[in-house]
Amino acid sequence: MALSEDLDQFLNDFGLSCTAGAVTALGILDMPGRILSADGMVISTDYLLTAKASDFGSLLYGDSITVAGNAYTVRETLLIDDGAFVEISLMKS
Repeated sequence: MALSEDLDQFLNDFGLSCTAGAVTALGILDMPGRILSADGMVISTDYLLTAKASDFGSLLYGDSITVAGNAYTVRETLLIDDGAFVEISLMKS
């Protein structure tokens, strides 16, 4: 028996408004910091958006997306778990 779930319930509490082209939907933005070492210490911030694959799963490298009014450029889009959600690596535009 296939399970039916409401994916919007995962995004309602922490989701931010995201727009790419004609699609506007919710996504959860994470901004984990990372320490990079190359002849010194540099702290870098990565931007990772989790969203429904049906909303933003077709985004490609270089595509534009706005998250909570801030412009980003897509670096990579990867399906996660069962493919219902994607993680989209972003860089600030």
